[in-house]
Amino acid sequence: MINKQSNAYTVIYITVMVLVVGTALAFTAMSLKPRQLENARADKMGQILQSVHMSADRATVVADFEKYISRQIVVNSLGEEVPGATAFDIDVASEAKKPIEKRLLPVYVCDVPGAGTKYIIPVAGMGLWGPIWGYVAFDSDGTTIYGAFFDHQGETPGLGAEITKPDFTDQFKGLKIFKDDKFIPVEVVKKGLKPEGDADYVDGISGGTITSKGVSAMLDDCLTPYKPFLEKIASGNNHTPDKTF
Repeated sequence: MINKQSNAYTVIYITVMVLVVGTALAFTAMSLKPRQLENARADKMGQILQSVHMSADRATVVADFEKYISRQIVVNSLGEEVPGATAFDIDVASEAKKPIEKRLLPVYVCDVPGAGTKYIIPVAGMGLWGPIWGYVAFDSDGTTIYGAFFDHQGETPGLGAEITKPDFTDQFKGLKIFKDDKFIPVEVVKKGLKPEGDADYVDGISGGTITSKGVSAMLDDCLTPYKPFLEKIASGNNHTPDKTF
Protein backbone atom coordinates (compact mmCIF):
# COMPACT_ATOMS: atom_id res chain seq x y z
CA MET A 1 0.00 0.00 0.00
CA ILE A 2 1.33 3.38 -1.03
CA ASN A 3 2.18 5.81 1.74
CA LYS A 4 -0.16 8.82 1.25
CA GLN A 5 2.53 11.09 2.59
CA SER A 6 5.09 10.02 0.00
CA ASN A 7 6.10 11.89 -3.14
CA ALA A 8 5.13 8.87 -5.25
CA TYR A 9 1.55 9.03 -3.97
CA THR A 10 1.36 12.75 -4.71
CA VAL A 11 2.63 12.27 -8.27
CA ILE A 12 0.24 9.38 -8.95
CA TYR A 13 -2.71 11.29 -7.46
CA ILE A 14 -2.01 14.40 -9.55
CA THR A 15 -1.53 12.32 -12.70
CA VAL A 16 -4.82 10.47 -12.21
CA MET A 17 -6.70 13.72 -11.49
CA VAL A 18 -5.24 15.38 -14.60
CA LEU A 19 -6.29 12.41 -16.73
CA VAL A 20 -9.80 12.34 -15.25
CA VAL A 21 -10.37 16.09 -15.53
CA GLY A 22 -8.79 16.26 -18.98
CA THR A 23 -10.95 13.43 -20.25
CA ALA A 24 -14.07 15.04 -18.81
CA LEU A 25 -13.26 18.40 -20.38
CA ALA A 26 -12.49 16.80 -23.75
CA PHE A 27 -15.76 14.87 -23.68
CA THR A 28 -17.71 18.00 -22.76
CA ALA A 29 -16.06 20.02 -25.52
CA MET A 30 -16.80 17.35 -28.12
CA SER A 31 -20.39 17.04 -26.92
CA LEU A 32 -20.98 20.80 -27.11
CA LYS A 33 -19.21 21.39 -30.43
CA PRO A 34 -22.21 20.60 -32.68
CA ARG A 35 -24.37 22.98 -30.68
CA GLN A 36 -21.68 25.66 -30.76
CA LEU A 37 -21.39 25.34 -34.53
CA GLU A 38 -25.17 25.48 -34.86
CA ASN A 39 -25.31 28.64 -32.74
CA ALA A 40 -22.50 30.24 -34.74
CA ARG A 41 -24.31 29.54 -38.01
CA ALA A 42 -27.56 30.94 -36.63
CA ASP A 43 -25.76 34.04 -35.38
CA LYS A 44 -24.22 34.61 -38.81
CA MET A 45 -27.59 34.17 -40.48
CA GLY A 46 -29.05 36.74 -38.11
CA GLN A 47 -26.33 39.25 -38.91
CA ILE A 48 -26.92 38.84 -42.64
CA LEU A 49 -30.65 39.42 -42.18
CA GLN A 50 -30.07 42.48 -40.00
CA SER A 51 -28.24 44.15 -42.89
CA VAL A 52 -31.60 44.28 -44.70
CA HIS A 53 -33.47 45.45 -41.58
CA MET A 54 -34.94 42.05 -40.73
CA SER A 55 -35.34 40.62 -37.25
CA ALA A 56 -32.79 38.11 -36.02
CA ASP A 57 -35.07 36.27 -33.63
CA ARG A 58 -33.15 33.20 -32.47
CA ALA A 59 -36.26 31.02 -32.63
CA THR A 60 -36.95 31.77 -36.30
CA VAL A 61 -33.65 32.98 -37.73
CA VAL A 62 -32.79 29.77 -39.61
CA ALA A 63 -36.25 29.52 -41.15
CA ASP A 64 -36.21 33.22 -42.02
CA PHE A 65 -32.78 32.93 -43.61
CA GLU A 66 -33.88 30.02 -45.77
CA LYS A 67 -37.08 31.84 -46.68
CA TYR A 68 -35.66 35.22 -47.65
CA ILE A 69 -32.13 34.42 -48.86
CA SER A 70 -33.11 33.14 -52.29
CA ARG A 71 -29.60 32.58 -53.61
CA GLN A 72 -26.00 32.35 -52.49
CA ILE A 73 -23.22 32.80 -55.01
CA VAL A 74 -19.47 33.26 -55.04
CA VAL A 75 -17.79 35.50 -57.61
CA ASN A 76 -14.23 36.48 -58.45
CA SER A 77 -12.74 39.93 -58.96
CA LEU A 78 -13.99 39.89 -62.57
CA GLY A 79 -17.56 39.48 -61.41
CA GLU A 80 -17.70 35.91 -62.70
CA GLU A 81 -19.38 33.12 -60.78
CA VAL A 82 -17.00 30.61 -59.17
CA PRO A 83 -18.49 27.12 -59.56
CA GLY A 84 -18.43 24.72 -56.64
CA ALA A 85 -17.84 27.35 -53.95
CA THR A 86 -20.23 27.78 -51.02
CA ALA A 87 -20.78 31.39 -49.96
CA PHE A 88 -21.73 30.69 -46.34
CA ASP A 89 -18.58 28.68 -45.60
CA ILE A 90 -16.09 31.24 -46.90
CA ASP A 91 -13.89 32.93 -44.28
CA VAL A 92 -14.12 36.54 -45.43
CA ALA A 93 -11.38 37.72 -43.05
CA SER A 94 -8.94 35.22 -44.56
CA GLU A 95 -9.96 36.12 -48.10
CA ALA A 96 -9.41 39.81 -47.36
CA LYS A 97 -5.72 39.09 -46.73
CA LYS A 98 -5.26 37.73 -50.25
CA PRO A 99 -4.55 39.73 -53.40
CA ILE A 100 -7.81 40.93 -54.92
CA GLU A 101 -7.50 38.71 -57.99
CA LYS A 102 -7.28 35.59 -55.79
CA ARG A 103 -10.22 36.27 -53.49
CA LEU A 104 -13.45 34.30 -53.29
CA LEU A 105 -16.25 36.84 -52.93
CA PRO A 106 -19.54 35.67 -51.37
CA VAL A 107 -22.87 37.29 -52.23
CA TYR A 108 -26.24 36.69 -50.59
CA VAL A 109 -29.31 37.51 -52.66
CA CYS A 110 -32.23 38.47 -50.44
CA ASP A 111 -35.86 38.96 -51.43
CA VAL A 112 -37.10 41.60 -49.00
CA PRO A 113 -40.90 41.77 -48.72
CA GLY A 114 -42.10 45.08 -50.14
CA ALA A 115 -38.57 46.21 -51.01
CA GLY A 116 -37.43 43.86 -53.78
CA THR A 117 -34.14 42.09 -54.34
CA LYS A 118 -31.07 43.08 -52.34
CA TYR A 119 -27.46 41.93 -52.73
CA ILE A 120 -25.65 41.44 -49.43
CA ILE A 121 -21.86 41.62 -49.37
CA PRO A 122 -19.78 40.58 -46.32
CA VAL A 123 -16.85 42.72 -45.18
CA ALA A 124 -14.07 42.12 -42.64
CA GLY A 125 -11.26 44.24 -41.23
CA MET A 126 -9.53 45.42 -38.07
CA GLY A 127 -10.59 47.90 -35.41
CA LEU A 128 -8.59 49.23 -32.47
CA TRP A 129 -8.53 46.05 -30.39
CA GLY A 130 -9.31 43.28 -32.84
CA PRO A 131 -11.37 42.08 -35.79
CA ILE A 132 -14.42 43.95 -37.04
CA TRP A 133 -16.84 42.68 -39.67
CA GLY A 134 -20.21 43.28 -41.19
CA TYR A 135 -22.60 43.05 -44.13
CA VAL A 136 -23.57 45.75 -46.62
CA ALA A 137 -26.79 45.34 -48.61
CA PHE A 138 -27.26 46.94 -52.03
CA ASP A 139 -30.35 47.71 -54.03
CA SER A 140 -30.79 46.11 -57.43
CA ASP A 141 -29.24 49.17 -59.08
CA GLY A 142 -25.85 47.92 -57.86
CA THR A 143 -24.89 51.22 -56.28
CA THR A 144 -27.37 52.31 -53.59
CA ILE A 145 -26.86 50.95 -50.08
CA TYR A 146 -30.06 49.59 -48.60
CA GLY A 147 -28.69 48.70 -45.18
CA ALA A 148 -25.62 47.77 -43.18
CA PHE A 149 -24.68 45.72 -40.14
CA PHE A 150 -21.37 45.82 -38.26
CA ASP A 151 -19.96 43.93 -35.30
CA HIS A 152 -16.67 43.57 -33.45
CA GLN A 153 -14.66 41.27 -31.24
CA GLY A 154 -13.40 43.65 -28.58
CA GLU A 155 -13.92 47.34 -29.27
CA THR A 156 -14.41 49.68 -26.32
CA PRO A 157 -18.00 49.98 -25.03
CA GLY A 158 -19.34 53.49 -25.59
CA LEU A 159 -16.60 54.22 -28.11
CA GLY A 160 -15.58 51.92 -30.96
CA ALA A 161 -18.28 49.41 -30.02
CA GLU A 162 -20.86 51.99 -31.19
CA ILE A 163 -20.39 50.74 -34.76
CA THR A 164 -23.06 48.17 -33.90
CA LYS A 165 -25.68 50.80 -33.06
CA PRO A 166 -28.41 52.14 -35.41
CA ASP A 167 -27.10 55.69 -34.91
CA PHE A 168 -24.08 54.59 -36.93
CA THR A 169 -25.43 51.94 -39.30
CA ASP A 170 -28.56 53.88 -40.30
CA GLN A 171 -26.36 56.56 -41.86
CA PHE A 172 -25.44 54.19 -44.69
CA LYS A 173 -28.96 53.80 -46.09
CA GLY A 174 -29.33 55.58 -49.45
CA LEU A 175 -25.62 56.27 -49.97
CA LYS A 176 -24.07 55.37 -53.32
CA ILE A 177 -20.74 53.85 -54.30
CA PHE A 178 -20.79 54.88 -57.98
CA LYS A 179 -20.46 58.57 -58.79
CA ASP A 180 -20.35 59.65 -62.43
CA ASP A 181 -19.41 56.08 -63.38
CA LYS A 182 -16.56 56.12 -60.86
CA PHE A 183 -16.45 53.47 -58.12
CA ILE A 184 -15.96 55.25 -54.79
CA PRO A 185 -16.69 53.25 -51.59
CA VAL A 186 -18.36 55.09 -48.73
CA GLU A 187 -15.97 56.75 -46.30
CA VAL A 188 -16.21 57.17 -42.53
CA VAL A 189 -14.99 60.61 -41.47
CA LYS A 190 -14.75 62.65 -38.29
CA LYS A 191 -18.07 64.27 -37.45
CA GLY A 192 -18.32 67.72 -39.01
CA LEU A 193 -15.78 66.99 -41.73
CA LYS A 194 -16.12 65.86 -45.34
CA PRO A 195 -13.86 63.54 -47.31
CA GLU A 196 -11.73 64.77 -50.16
CA GLY A 197 -13.35 64.02 -53.49
CA ASP A 198 -16.93 62.97 -54.22
CA ALA A 199 -17.35 59.96 -51.96
CA ASP A 200 -20.54 59.59 -49.95
CA TYR A 201 -19.72 59.49 -46.26
CA VAL A 202 -20.99 58.90 -42.74
CA ASP A 203 -19.97 60.46 -39.46
CA GLY A 204 -17.49 58.42 -37.48
CA ILE A 205 -17.84 57.44 -33.83
CA SER A 206 -16.94 60.19 -31.36
CA GLY A 207 -13.94 58.97 -29.39
CA GLY A 208 -13.65 55.93 -31.64
CA THR A 209 -11.39 57.36 -34.32
CA ILE A 210 -9.30 54.26 -34.93
CA THR A 211 -12.33 51.98 -35.12
CA SER A 212 -14.03 54.43 -37.49
CA LYS A 213 -10.95 54.44 -39.70
CA GLY A 214 -10.98 50.66 -39.54
CA VAL A 215 -14.54 50.57 -40.86
CA SER A 216 -13.64 52.98 -43.66
CA ALA A 217 -10.59 50.92 -44.66
CA MET A 218 -12.64 47.72 -44.43
CA LEU A 219 -15.28 49.06 -46.81
CA ASP A 220 -12.66 50.21 -49.30
CA ASP A 221 -10.73 46.95 -49.20
CA CYS A 222 -13.68 44.57 -49.22
CA LEU A 223 -16.11 46.34 -51.55
CA THR A 224 -13.60 47.24 -54.26
CA PRO A 225 -13.23 43.64 -55.54
CA TYR A 226 -17.00 43.55 -56.10
CA LYS A 227 -16.96 46.47 -58.56
CA PRO A 228 -17.36 44.31 -61.72
CA PHE A 229 -20.12 42.27 -60.09
CA LEU A 230 -22.03 45.36 -58.98
CA GLU A 231 -21.67 46.82 -62.48
CA LYS A 232 -23.23 43.65 -63.88
CA ILE A 233 -26.13 44.02 -61.48
CA ALA A 234 -26.60 47.61 -62.59
CA SER A 235 -26.56 46.62 -66.26
CA GLY A 236 -28.98 43.75 -65.69
CA ASN A 237 -26.53 41.19 -67.11
CA ASN A 238 -25.76 39.31 -63.89
CA HIS A 239 -26.66 35.65 -63.61
CA THR A 240 -27.37 33.93 -60.33
CA PRO A 241 -27.82 30.16 -59.91
CA ASP A 242 -30.46 28.25 -58.02
CA LYS A 243 -30.55 28.48 -54.25
CA THR A 244 -27.78 26.57 -52.48
CA PHE A 245 -26.87 26.07 -48.81
